Amino acid sequence: MPTQPIDPLANLRAPLTSLPGIGPRLAALLARAIGGDTVLDLLFHLPEHYIDRRQRPLLHHAAPRSIGTFTVEVVRHEPPPRKRSRPYRVVIRDSSGVGEIVLFHPRQLSRFPIGATLLVSGRIERFQDRITLPHPDYVLPIERSASLPAIEPVWRRTAGLYPSVVSRAVSGTLDRFPDLPEWLSPAILQNRGWPGFAEALRALHTPVAMPDEGPARRLAYDELLARQLSFALIRARRRQRPGRSFHDGSDLRRRALARFGFPLTPSQAGALAEIDADLAAPHRMLRLLQGDVGSGKTLVAALAMLRVVGAGAQAALLAPTELLARQHFATFSRICPVPSALLTGSLKPGERRNILAGLRDGSIPLIIGTHAIFQESVAFHDLGLAVIDEQHRFGVGQRLALGAKGSATDILVMTATPIPRTLLLSHWGEMAVSRITEKPAGRKPIRTTLHPLDRMDAITDAIARMIAHGGRVYWVCPLVSESETLDINAAEMRFAALTERFGSRVVLAHGRQPIESRSTALACFAAGNADILVSTTVIEVGVDVPEANVMVVEHAERFGLAQLHQLRGRIGRGDTASYCLLLHDDALSGAARKRLAILRETQDGFRIADEDFALRGGGDILGAKQSGLPGYRLADAERDSDLITMAHQDATMLIDSDPSLVSPRGHAARLLLRLFDQARAISSLAAG
Repeated sequence: MPTQPIDPLANLRAPLTSLPGIGPRLAALLARAIGGDTVLDLLFHLPEHYIDRRQRPLLHHAAPRSIGTFTVEVVRHEPPPRKRSRPYRVVIRDSSGVGEIVLFHPRQLSRFPIGATLLVSGRIERFQDRITLPHPDYVLPIERSASLPAIEPVWRRTAGLYPSVVSRAVSGTLDRFPDLPEWLSPAILQNRGWPGFAEALRALHTPVAMPDEGPARRLAYDELLARQLSFALIRARRRQRPGRSFHDGSDLRRRALARFGFPLTPSQAGALAEIDADLAAPHRMLRLLQGDVGSGKTLVAALAMLRVVGAGAQAALLAPTELLARQHFATFSRICPVPSALLTGSLKPGERRNILAGLRDGSIPLIIGTHAIFQESVAFHDLGLAVIDEQHRFGVGQRLALGAKGSATDILVMTATPIPRTLLLSHWGEMAVSRITEKPAGRKPIRTTLHPLDRMDAITDAIARMIAHGGRVYWVCPLVSESETLDINAAEMRFAALTERFGSRVVLAHGRQPIESRSTALACFAAGNADILVSTTVIEVGVDVPEANVMVVEHAERFGLAQLHQLRGRIGRGDTASYCLLLHDDALSGAARKRLAILRETQDGFRIADEDFALRGGGDILGAKQSGLPGYRLADAERDSDLITMAHQDATMLIDSDPSLVSPRGHAARLLLRLFDQARAISSLAAG
C-alpha cells in the first residue's frame, strides 16, 4: 500500500496542546491571546515590542525610567520598620556605589543571599538620591548570566498568561518548524535584503539583536502575496468560465439619455466603455464602479442595464436600504424607456405577487430592490446583469446569491466611497475597477468652513439668514440620545433647540425611529415643507434633495474624513451656492484640526480617501474596524502600503507564466496559499 506524502504544514496546523508543556488550560489562555488555536496562529502572533537588556551601566550612572542590567553584590536585607508593613529592601553595590532592590513579600528575599554576586535586570527608578530596582524582571546567579536574553520580545497577553509561557511555547514552535521551499523570487530577496520565511520568524520571536524592519516586512509581503495570488487565480478562473455576450441596447440608451437631458461626462463615458467591453466579452463580468458622491454612477449603471435589456435579458439593481432603492427607482422610472419595478419588504402582498410574476415571465425587464431580491420566491426569466450598490454593505455570499439567480450572470458593484488604491488591491483585488473621477458640468463648488461649538448662537443666526434667502439645511449629529461618555449634543436635543428657534419648519430623522416616521420627515424636507432636517448619518446615502444647499455637522472631529465627505455630498446638487459648516469641539487638537482642514482644502474624494487611509487605515472606509488592513494579521496599512502594488505585480506575473502553479516556485506558492488560508484560490486550482 503506497504511503501518503507527508504534509510539510502538519506540525503548523497542529493544536496548541501539541506543544511541550501546553495543556488544555494554558492552550485556552494562549488561544484567547493569539486569536487562534493552532501552532501557526502562535507564530503569527508577533511581539508588540522588545526590551533591550544589553545596557550594562554602573549603578550610579544608570538613567531612571529605563531598563538596565547590573552585576551587583548583595550587601544586606532591610525589613520594613513595622511588622506587616511593606516594602522590603535589599541593599546592593557595585564599583560605583550602592542601590536597592525593592520587594513586596519576604519570601522573595531568599533570591538575594547576602554576599552573593548576582545579575539583576529591570526597570530603573530613583528614590531619595538612590538607584532602586522595584521587583527586577531577572535575578540570576552570575554563573547563569548567559541565560539572560539580550533582546526580550514582549507579546500581547491575556490575564493569567505569564511571559515565560508564551516564550517557551514560541520556542517549541520554532524548534519544530518545517523546512519549506522559498516562494519569493531570488530577485526580490536580493533587492530587498530580506531573510527567509523561517529566519524572519526567528528574528522576531527569538532575536539575538534588535530586529530591523526587514523580517516584519518580509512576513507582511508573504501575507500580501498570498492574498494577491488568490485574487489572480480567481481572476484567471473567471476568465475561463463561459459568460454571455450582450451586443444591443444602443436605441434604449439614446432614448434614456434624451430623457436625462445631459450628455455623459468623459469620465462616465470611459467607465461605460470598460463595462461594455466586459458585457460584450464571452466571460463573466465582475467589475467595481467607483465614483465620488454625485459623479453619476447611477446613470452609468442604468445604461449598462439597458444594454442587457436591449439584448433580451433582464437586469437587477440591489440597494442596501429601502430609502436608496426608492431613490434609484425614481431615477429609473424617469429615464428608462422600458418597464421597471421596485421590490422591497414593505410591499403589499398583491403588489409583490404581480412583480414576482412579471420577473418570472420576463415582462418586467428591470427590477430595483433591497434584500427582498435574495428570497427564494424571487425567480427571473433571464437575469443577465446584477448591479449591487454600496458594495461594502453586502457580503460576498449575498453577491453570489444574486448572481446565482441567472445563468452566467454578469455582476457590477458600485460604491460612492472613494477607495484608495491600497485598499482596492488588498480588498477588491479580484475585481476589475472603473473609476468616475469627475462630476457633471454645472455643479458649483461647496464652501467648507470650520467653527467652534461655543459659537452656536452665531451659527444659528447664519443659518437663519441662509433660510431667509431660500436655503435648505441638513443638520447632522453623531448620536440619537444623551451619552454619559461622549460630551456631544444628541440629535433629539438639537432638534428641540432648533424647533424653539425655527418652529415647525424643523423635522427629525434618525435610525431608531419607525421607518414610517423617518420617511415622513424626509419626504417633508424633500417637498420643501421643512427648512431644516436634523438627523444622524441616516442621510449619508440615498437622500437626494437638489434644493438643499447647507450641511451642518456637529462634532465633525468624531467622524472619519470619508464619512464627512459623503455627508457633504448631500449638498451642491443644484445651481445655488452651497455651504458645509463643520462644528468642532472648542479644544480641538492640532491633529484633528489638520484632518478637518483637508476637507476645507479639497473636494476631491479620492485625495480625501488617500488621506483618510494614511491617517486611520482601512477601517473607516470599510466601516469594519478603525485601523490597519482589513483581514490581515502581519501586514500594516501605513508601513506596507508600497508592498501591496509590488505583490499585485508579482502575483500577476507568476500566474501569467504558471497558471496552474506547477513550476518549483509554483509548488512553493501553493504552500504559501495554504499558510494564509486562501481556500478559494486553492479550490480554483483544484477546479482547474
